[in-house]
Amino acid sequence: MQIISLIARLLDYPRDELMENGEVILALIKDAPLPDAEGQALLAFAQKRLSGELLDWQEEYDGLFERGRSLSLLIYEHIHGESRDRGQAMVELQRQYQAAGLAIAAHELPDYLPLFLEFAATQGNEASGWLRDIAPVLGLLAVRLDKRQSNYGALFHALLALSQAELDLGELAQQVATEKADNTPKALDKVWEEEAVIFGGDAINGGCPSAANRPSEGQRRDQDLPIEFIDAASRPQAAIRSL
Repeated sequence: MQIISLIARLLDYPRDELMENGEVILALIKDAPLPDAEGQALLAFAQKRLSGELLDWQEEYDGLFERGRSLSLLIYEHIHGESRDRGQAMVELQRQYQAAGLAIAAHELPDYLPLFLEFAATQGNEASGWLRDIAPVLGLLAVRLDKRQSNYGALFHALLALSQAELDLGELAQQVATEKADNTPKALDKVWEEEAVIFGGDAINGGCPSAANRPSEGQRRDQDLPIEFIDAASRPQAAIRSL
């Protein structure tokens, strides 16, 4: 599904290629199978970023996703924290990628959300099911961004609409309402953990512990190359998927 791939690119670190393809991006959003509210919010997000300066967009991105872990784009960090289960979950996810005939570049973690979305976008009618599997994490990130009054939340609300998941965002918003900010200088200088956000008896996602530790160097995205899938059946240097 092309709109999922596009949202993946918009959630990755902003680069020149986005600014250079602004008209294509806006056209794809306008044609996307989204409800009116989510479609208009996503379009407003893209119009604002694409009409501004790339450096300003990058600075905003860093401020949101590179400081603290409450908005981490590593899916299993919200599900398993730093437990041993996270490593096993990533191994299983990588097997799913390989079963689909895809391999990931060495610099990527399997649970990096834009990478997962690129994979889901290749799964045809099963794409919404893959999104439903991570709907609790998408919802958590959506309400946390809403709390910060960032319209980056529009990307997550669009993904939730595409997933067709039944999720009580009001309940989630109540749970995160009292969370302390983890992106302040004081918070970044202190290692501490928040109370877990519980989603109920979800067999896959279980609880959702939200650790707010200082981000590791491996969490930073601004120094990485663009997300990349490699066709496992072809030469290793296959090109990056186009929009």
